[in-house]
Amino acid sequence: MNHKIKLLASTLLSVGLTAPAFAQDVPASANDDVLKIGLIYTLSGPPAALGEQARDGFLLAAESLGEIGGMKTEIIVVDDEGRPDLAADKARELVQRDEVDFVVGPIFSNILMAIVQPVTSTGTILISTNAGTSTLAGEACNPNFYTTSYQNDQNHEVMGAYAQSQGYQNVFLMAPNYQAGKDSLAGFKHSYTGATAGEVFTELGQLDFSSELAQIAAFQPDAVFTFMPGGMGVNLVKQYSQAGLTSIPFLSAFTVDETTLPATQDAAVGMLGGANWAPDMDTEANKAFVDGYIAKYNAVPGTYAMQAYDAAQLIDSAVKKLGGDLTDRDALRAAIHEADFDSPRGDFSFGANNFPVQDFYLVEAVKRDDGMYGTSVKEQIFDDYVDNYASKCEM
Repeated sequence: MNHKIKLLASTLLSVGLTAPAFAQDVPASANDDVLKIGLIYTLSGPPAALGEQARDGFLLAAESLGEIGGMKTEIIVVDDEGRPDLAADKARELVQRDEVDFVVGPIFSNILMAIVQPVTSTGTILISTNAGTSTLAGEACNPNFYTTSYQNDQNHEVMGAYAQSQGYQNVFLMAPNYQAGKDSLAGFKHSYTGATAGEVFTELGQLDFSSELAQIAAFQPDAVFTFMPGGMGVNLVKQYSQAGLTSIPFLSAFTVDETTLPATQDAAVGMLGGANWAPDMDTEANKAFVDGYIAKYNAVPGTYAMQAYDAAQLIDSAVKKLGGDLTDRDALRAAIHEADFDSPRGDFSFGANNFPVQDFYLVEAVKRDDGMYGTSVKEQIFDDYVDNYASKCEM
């Protein structure tokens, strides 16, 4: 890593927090000459591949920038272990003991909901690079919270729109039983008006889908739509193929992507997904990102990595605009909102709720010319798409 970036691994303990929500206070760290950034991701257990991609994407950008915002930079990486209670404790440590200027992460929405108050109530900026719950996009929007990803529903809305365009009238829906899973099915149904053959919420972390696959075989739907990230998606895709169900179109988001394709490989090729980006997008910024990621990590980056890469670029652009002076919090928030950087995905800006306004695509799992597996853009579905909850945000 570039010698100007100091990277720390940290195991954190719980401390109290009494600051009011949405505090406008200036954190003590704002007066330091060192830019401190805390990364909080799931880095252990079956979902670790998602958190590792996000961490690596952020660190790749940090290395290429040298000094984020032109400041000496210290990055502290912590593992939330997929546990909301532990994540809240670690978030408190990041802002109170380590006095970070920014907290970046997490992957999962239940973790986001556990850390948003401990972080933002101190006046510290939280930038989510994946989770984007409907509540934080709407009525619970927060001036100290930004996301470089999407509102959870949106990638699923892509697949709902695709199913609608294909004339499907009987789709089987399946997602894990937590906020992002509920958002995923809500998003699909926002764009899809046909009937459903079934709607199933599985346990978060479930790896055996024999019961659900038996239902699909019995119902014979026009298509299946699912959201199963990480190890859940790997097992589902393999078991779907083994069950002989490949004649039924398999539609998904965050199920067949660069975090799962190294394991599913040919079993997933041809499956379709919804996304805000793919590695083969033809932009100069994307080529630099993808080539740099493959060279450093010998893997094809997914959206988790791209969105974290953008978080580093976002922080860099805002801090540079302020000349490293983070004491004026209104100026800092305004500089972040300007989003003055080149995203690998192309179009990117923030809406009034601090969620991105961006394009969305239908993507397909492919085997690349280099022998690795990834996703490829088939067609654009939405242009400069504002999420459905932004109008409920009052900031």
